[in-house]
Amino acid sequence: MKRLSIAIGFLIIIVLLLILYIIVVQTQLRRINHQLENRLTGDTRQPVRVELINHELSQLTSNINKCFKAEETLRLDCVREEKQFKELIANISHDLRTPLTAIRGYQQLMEKGQLTDEQRKRLGIAQKHAEQLGHLVDHFFEYSYLLNSELKPQLERINLTNLVTECLAGYVSSFEEHGLTLSFTETPPIFIMADKEMTFRIIQNLLRNCLTHAAGNVEVKLTAFQTAIIFIKNPVENTSQIDIKRLFDRFYTADKSRSKTTGLGLAIVKILAEEMGGNVSADLCKNQLTIQVEFQLIKN
Repeated sequence: MKRLSIAIGFLIIIVLLLILYIIVVQTQLRRINHQLENRLTGDTRQPVRVELINHELSQLTSNINKCFKAEETLRLDCVREEKQFKELIANISHDLRTPLTAIRGYQQLMEKGQLTDEQRKRLGIAQKHAEQLGHLVDHFFEYSYLLNSELKPQLERINLTNLVTECLAGYVSSFEEHGLTLSFTETPPIFIMADKEMTFRIIQNLLRNCLTHAAGNVEVKLTAFQTAIIFIKNPVENTSQIDIKRLFDRFYTADKSRSKTTGLGLAIVKILAEEMGGNVSADLCKNQLTIQVEFQLIKN
């Protein structure tokens, strides 16, 4: 009987020790989880630590720390490569502008000289290509500027209706030269809180995108409800090649030849809109592409 009591006592002690051990392990697991949450939600880069002498748990934390170290190395590599990429874009845009200015200057000198009709025709073609190249370089230059500068939008009360109307009026002749009709649905004045220059550049890039890619008439519309929205709708060709999810990515273009566009125009629109607290999106229904840009609406 006495031996049975002793055995039961030992069993109780062993059970208590096991319960204590489980409690300690659970406590360590909670601490590990807390440290992981701090890394995910905070700025800490501290490795995960464990105080319990347990081989499996120690191995787990060691592997977690190895993953964190590999992830940190990859992150730093990406930051360095992104910085180098920005510098490359800035250098390319600057290097392209210098010879392009010289080309345009010589073309102007040739235009003033005595040329035959055939020579003048060829010069006109060269000037047209130089103009296209100029637009591409401008996109590179603008994009590199946005990447390498700290944008500080000067937000003010803007009449979006008037700004869109003025910008559209300046592009009517360009659309006519491309055989396109530009229609605008008139609306009462819509006021937004935005940077006027940035908003103007957004509208310009949207219209330039239409000039390059539209396969038919372009429709522009403004709405105001919770936000103010610019809608630009136009038919497009080769819809199967257009990836809506990537439409605002830098250098993305459905034109695989990449001869007419850098794919930066809509990327610039996205950067400028988001800097002012707005948003961009696109929708493709059959062959109709609709791009919309949202702004902060000022309600009267």
